[in-house]
Amino acid sequence: MKTNAARLGVDIGGTFTDVVLEVGGATYSTKVLTTYAAPENAIIDGMHQVCAKAGIGPGDIVQIIHGTTLATNALIERRGAKTALITTQGFRDVIEMRTESRFEQYDLNLNLPEPLLPRHMRYTVCERIDAKGNILIALDRTEVEAVVDRIAEAGFESVAIGTLHSYLNDAHERMIRDVIAQKLPSVMVSLSSEVSPQMREYERFNTVVANAYIKPLMKSYLGRLEGRLRDEGANCNIFLMHSGGGIISLESAAEFPVRLVESGPAGGAVFAANIASRYGLNKVLSFDMGGTTAKICLIKNQTPKTSRVFEVARTYRFKKGSGMPISIPVIDMVEIGAGGGSLAHVDSMRQIRVGPESAGSEPGPACYGRGGEKPAVTDADLVLGKLDPDNFAGGTIKLHKDSSTKALSDVLGDVLDMDAATSAFGLAEVVDENMANAARVHAVENGEDLSDYTMIAFGGAAPLHAGRLCEKLGIDRLLVPPGAGVGSAIGFLRAPFSFEANRSVYMRLSDFDGDKIKSLLADLKAEATGFVRTCDANSEILSEFKVYMRYSGQGWEIPVVLSQDQASHPDAAVFEKLFEADYTKLFGRTVAGMDIEITVWSVNATTPPEIVERSAQLADGAAAPASGARQMFDAAVSSFVDAGVVQRDDMTDGSTALGPAIITEDETTIIVPSSRVAKRQPDGCIDINVKG
Repeated sequence: MKTNAARLGVDIGGTFTDVVLEVGGATYSTKVLTTYAAPENAIIDGMHQVCAKAGIGPGDIVQIIHGTTLATNALIERRGAKTALITTQGFRDVIEMRTESRFEQYDLNLNLPEPLLPRHMRYTVCERIDAKGNILIALDRTEVEAVVDRIAEAGFESVAIGTLHSYLNDAHERMIRDVIAQKLPSVMVSLSSEVSPQMREYERFNTVVANAYIKPLMKSYLGRLEGRLRDEGANCNIFLMHSGGGIISLESAAEFPVRLVESGPAGGAVFAANIASRYGLNKVLSFDMGGTTAKICLIKNQTPKTSRVFEVARTYRFKKGSGMPISIPVIDMVEIGAGGGSLAHVDSMRQIRVGPESAGSEPGPACYGRGGEKPAVTDADLVLGKLDPDNFAGGTIKLHKDSSTKALSDVLGDVLDMDAATSAFGLAEVVDENMANAARVHAVENGEDLSDYTMIAFGGAAPLHAGRLCEKLGIDRLLVPPGAGVGSAIGFLRAPFSFEANRSVYMRLSDFDGDKIKSLLADLKAEATGFVRTCDANSEILSEFKVYMRYSGQGWEIPVVLSQDQASHPDAAVFEKLFEADYTKLFGRTVAGMDIEITVWSVNATTPPEIVERSAQLADGAAAPASGARQMFDAAVSSFVDAGVVQRDDMTDGSTALGPAIITEDETTIIVPSSRVAKRQPDGCIDINVKG
């Protein structure tokens, strides 16, 4: 890619659509309110804005990389296509029976989430493949044709196919697809053996159903987007960010839209990892807070932690186990309903609760003046003096403090006998503590101590709350990079082309078969590399090998990374040593005398990461010039304080802003608490540390 080539990154969020243009080493960005009815409208609007800033036309753009919450929102809001599931006889109710896990152990009135498809939309065929891939009961094509005829009569738009153990032998799933293609060529089809070829039928069936459910919606949207961009003169390649932190082609995204779940937050994690590389940081807590949600991710050795299962649409305040499991490669992060638009209320115990309901962009928080009547986090930030009502989003959105005050008083203050400022303080402290607690739990689950970490904050709302979050978590250093308000969109432009192929093949170390393993990993490498080649025909492609291992009888596995040599020359003793080292790190000890099992094999093919130059570190310089001052509430001292207002653009390399201070820019505002001091580094990062 030429260094002066124009590349566009686009992130559709729940409230704002972020657009970033990079050309000739310069970056131009804007935030546009998301247009729910036709999301492509906001993209076109934002594209024209940044092109005008850069002095180029849409025809000069050579590449567009896009991430979106549309797939996630469609699953949460149940706005997908009319979808049917065809599965093995006797397994029709797997997605409704779930597992034996109870996310609220002692709740006698526990309400489990409804399955994505009701029972009358789930069909069965008589077939059976065993756990080794052998056919026990052959599938009768005549029976399949009869089931497809019933599906045709019901008028389904999309069909998910998930049969038992198809990850080992997909012959029956392919036969069903062939019949549908012959009888119903206009109906979209998703195979579990292609979408998620892994053991555990509950997760696999859920994933293929989710893929089929959103496939018509996403395929239509991506087609409309491509057409609109062409009409506007942007005749370039369009790629999509996927949940695992890489980029895939438009065609692959349309075929496997479930991989777009959490694509926006994944871009944010890539952005934070890029900053971590620039500063040589090996322990980073990525904090991304936008208009609807907050995302927290651990980044070690400049690489985001990944997982192969993610939950969507949790029904119990984002409690683990209460959502719909999606078995896809995903960057491992914790997400809670705490964004600038998250709404507050008083519960039955007279406690302030925030989220997960969000005002979004329509109507938005009360201060937007668009009809919102409930107080949002942004309303609290405005009343507490953190935001300038005349310069929000670069002055494009006028904020109405009187509307925020009324909403806070009506919903919180009148109920709890507090004034608007105290209500705002309570709301802000609740949302900050919710995020801090989520970070603590995530760290404990991964065996990490956050006091050793550096926080990197981005997203429109994160810099407003990151300083207080660091105080709560005992984190000494906070970095707010340039472009923080549109961090995820910038992350899209930093991400490599990548695709992860995985397969479930059960094997015990006592039955270790090196030749079989070598062949399996080679096949997965070829599959993953083939996908990447559809996006980039020329770049070098690297392979990352991973196996999921556990002690015999355990219910879940841990990921173990293999080197290229270990994958090419598999050795049981080496596998055991690697597993025991990782297991000890997580749980403190190994289990003597237990056999070890491997359940899932994975290969991620990726183009090389962007080469990052190490940023110089400057000593404290002169104080940055203040453009004014205003009263701001500092939660640490529980009172309003006089805070200097500094324009980020006025800060030169090494210049400092002593807290309490407010550092403003077009796309976000950085709050420097009384306990901290901020300094501008040569790359534009605002480096915030505890006062010496």
